[in-house]
Amino acid sequence: MKVLVLLSVLSAFLVCQTSGAEKRIVCYFASWTIYRAGKGAFDVSNIDPSLCTHINFAFLGLNEDGSIHILDSWESSDAGGHEGFKHLVELKKTNPDLKVCVSMGGWNEGSKQYSAVASDPAKRVKLADEVLAFIENWGFDGFDLDWEYPGLRGGNETIDKENYVELLKALSDVLEPKGYLLSVATAGAVEKIDVGFDVSVINELVDMINVMVFDFHGAFENFVGHVSPLFPAQVDYEYEANSTYNVDTGIQHWILSGADPAKINLGIVTYGRTYTLADKTNTSLYANVTGGGNTGPYSAQSGYLGYNEICEFYLNSTYVWDDQQKVPHRYWDDQWVGFEDERSITEKVNYARDNELGGMMVWSLDYDDFRGTCGEKYILLKAINKIHDQF
Repeated sequence: MKVLVLLSVLSAFLVCQTSGAEKRIVCYFASWTIYRAGKGAFDVSNIDPSLCTHINFAFLGLNEDGSIHILDSWESSDAGGHEGFKHLVELKKTNPDLKVCVSMGGWNEGSKQYSAVASDPAKRVKLADEVLAFIENWGFDGFDLDWEYPGLRGGNETIDKENYVELLKALSDVLEPKGYLLSVATAGAVEKIDVGFDVSVINELVDMINVMVFDFHGAFENFVGHVSPLFPAQVDYEYEANSTYNVDTGIQHWILSGADPAKINLGIVTYGRTYTLADKTNTSLYANVTGGGNTGPYSAQSGYLGYNEICEFYLNSTYVWDDQQKVPHRYWDDQWVGFEDERSITEKVNYARDNELGGMMVWSLDYDDFRGTCGEKYILLKAINKIHDQF
């Protein structure tokens, strides 16, 4: 009997050890990328399921009564004949260890309706029940909440922080008993964290925390800055709060506020933030800009370029490595782009390993060189995997 008990305890210990040791690569799939022009068009068939441990579909939307809807049913369900959900879940046939989850929210959804639903107990329950029914119907493995952001962008700064937790409790109550995953995509900027996230309580309710330590700078400012510096540059300290706009500060703030490092996934972007320089001879950080950079042929949005566009069209530009921030940028004519490459990704994955984080999060699959136009397919995602294997 003692032997059986000992074996049971040992078995449970090994299961816990295996679970804790598993390092994650959470990849977001943006459904709207099917509409992009030419070689930029991306759908489920372009995904390599061997490169991710989790794939999050983006996005579901939320109605103010607590009901949910698919933001693009034409691509995702059978409404348009593409059956994206079906094909996404079928990726698990190729990689049986893969977890496929569905994410709700995103930048364009804003915060207003999330604040309204989170403040109403009946609506919270309705949302949770609809999420459970949805993932059971389509065969997903879990749910990811990407509310951007509690207390901001149309939300209620007074009550959202508390109600965000109540919403997570409602979701956990229905998902956890059935073994479904619950994760959150959260802010990486200190002031956003403090306004909207009760970190220590969130930590107890979710399986993963996908920290969006990017978009610290962009064309919404009137000066040059990198989308996701790992550390601050010396010049950042001359600009007050900008010294906190980096990966290290954001991740450490989550940990110091009560997050278990093993639950944190460090967010990496596969796009760059671009600018049009006011003076093309001044390409340094904080150089004045007149707005976002020129529109790319695939991303089709001023202020952004996918890595697939940067490597295909701008490799003849001037490359600069910032050894303080541990990130690269390129410039040509009056254009400037800060982005990620194999070197900066190696720095970030090593940082995650050194700080005993649970893994990495990638936004998003479609901006990597997924077709291999510039060489090896998925060069950025493979760089993550290469270093990630050393965790």
